[in-house]
Amino acid sequence: MATTPAVLSLEEYLQTTYKPDCDFVDDHIEERNVGKFEHNRTQALVLAWFMSQEKLWKVVAVPEQRTQVSSRRVRIPDVCLIRADTPREQVTQTPQLLCVEVLSPEDRLPRTTKVMDDFAAMGVEHLWIIDPRDRVGYIYQPGGKLQQVEDRLAIPDSPVYLDLPSLFANLD
Repeated sequence: MATTPAVLSLEEYLQTTYKPDCDFVDDHIEERNVGKFEHNRTQALVLAWFMSQEKLWKVVAVPEQRTQVSSRRVRIPDVCLIRADTPREQVTQTPQLLCVEVLSPEDRLPRTTKVMDDFAAMGVEHLWIIDPRDRVGYIYQPGGKLQQVEDRLAIPDSPVYLDLPSLFANLD
């Protein structure tokens, strides 16, 4: 027999620690797919690359940062880039420059696009999805439009980029 998930307030969610951390969606906890090697390794490599460029690009790279995308939703991007001059928030409410989701083997693009739609509605300008299994990246645009990229993800008119072949070579 299936049980109905308990209804939780945003305040209760924000005062609770989950391992691994969970999204908060419409008064309910939503588990995230994490913990598999390729996902974790890809996330670590993306974070390390962005951290190595922080001063040059004037950004701060953060893993798994709780982000309040609306009054009833908190999402947790695998990696995000925050502009260096953005005020530090314990739970991010100011739209980040970039949110990156790394697909786990269990993830499906329809669920991931719902998460990306929440980031887009919040005002995040740049959204990337990385699929370590198929060795591709996607630029996400609101409404579910995906542009597949096999070489380089980049933010136009900025120095920010991620070389996918180099990233995936480090998974082997």
